[in-house]
Amino acid sequence: MRIVLGVTGSIAAYKACALVRLFVKAGHDVHVVMTAHAQEFVTPLTFQTLSRNKVETEMFAPAQEWNPKHISLATAADTVVVAPATANIIAKMANGIADDVLSSLLLATKARIFVAPAMNTGMWENPATQRNIATLKAQGVRFVAPQTGELACATTGPGRMAEVEDIFAAIAE
Repeated sequence: MRIVLGVTGSIAAYKACALVRLFVKAGHDVHVVMTAHAQEFVTPLTFQTLSRNKVETEMFAPAQEWNPKHISLATAADTVVVAPATANIIAKMANGIADDVLSSLLLATKARIFVAPAMNTGMWENPATQRNIATLKAQGVRFVAPQTGELACATTGPGRMAEVEDIFAAIAE
């Protein structure tokens, strides 16, 4: 199975490395797409090494082939996973905003989509975020619910990204 993993700007981005390892170990072809903010937490080289594939980071990077990567990956993907998924990418998805390589790919794909949110409790509980999640669920996007626990901002509550084994299991079903 070809899996496209979208990684966004959250401290939980480091967990996405372990998720890539699980996918590759299970025999999946994994392609990682990173937002600019994700690259502040983990480097593309880390994901390239773990996935054994080039990592996409820019919408208008010089093309090595005629087909734009955000379209070719969107078309070729069996499954798209966004982990961690910030409130920002969830809002973009719910409102059809395509202003970077990941949000454009998400708008173009017909593959099944899984989202593993990771954000501060206030952001998670915000009515706008909950409305965006409801919109995406109505469109068939599957969510792997965040856990309640200690967050990077030194608070405790819902918003901690699900464990990678739980995300992997949800996709395997």
